[in-house]
Amino acid sequence: MQTAGNAGKIIVVESGCEPGQSLAEVDWITSLAKGEPRLKGIVAHATLEDGARVLADLEKLSSRPLVKGIRRNLQGEQDENFCLRAEFVAGVNLLANFGYTFDVCVRHEQLKSVSELARRVPQVTFVLDHLGKPDVRGKKFEPWTADFRALATLPNVVCKLSGLTTEADWETWQASDLQFYLKQALDNFGWDRLLFGSDWPVMTLATTWKRWLTTVEELVSFASCADRIKVFQTNAERVYRV
Repeated sequence: MQTAGNAGKIIVVESGCEPGQSLAEVDWITSLAKGEPRLKGIVAHATLEDGARVLADLEKLSSRPLVKGIRRNLQGEQDENFCLRAEFVAGVNLLANFGYTFDVCVRHEQLKSVSELARRVPQVTFVLDHLGKPDVRGKKFEPWTADFRALATLPNVVCKLSGLTTEADWETWQASDLQFYLKQALDNFGWDRLLFGSDWPVMTLATTWKRWLTTVEELVSFASCADRIKVFQTNAERVYRV
């Protein structure tokens, strides 16, 4: 369970290192876990667009027990349909062999393609990072809302409550600026498919750990204790198997 002071368990997500350094990144994080018992899992990078050729990398990662999932960051790809290229789909398919999740970090205009990818690979659990990066700063709701709702209809997709403050005005954002987007997450994914996430250290461009945690806590304050525990603890434990 998260509290304003600490996190009970920690999942580290790949930090955008050079692809050739991804295994070294995993080994470095694993070494940190020796002194940090709360560190329970790693979402590692893998070059999924290599298709069948990525299998060798996934096998190496599988020998590192802290690795629970994969993220190939897609937000920088100009081709909105990059994740639907045949080789990429083949690479994502391989994740099921290892029980790995696929963390999805995309811009809001890429959500339609992500929905199609999740349909094509129903045996893999997709974790949507940062609610698909809606345009909070511009106070725009569409087409993000329609695409977000469509993605939420797929049972193999869960949503991470993270990253919204850096999509807002870094200096002036208020909780009210985020409320519409967070409410959409609650309404469409429900209590069993939402995970709290920090997006630390990127979040520090716009907020602190305590302020972000408090913002989400206030949003779900009306919920039962059991449902709050799901969002802040047990859903992530189930999805990442920690």
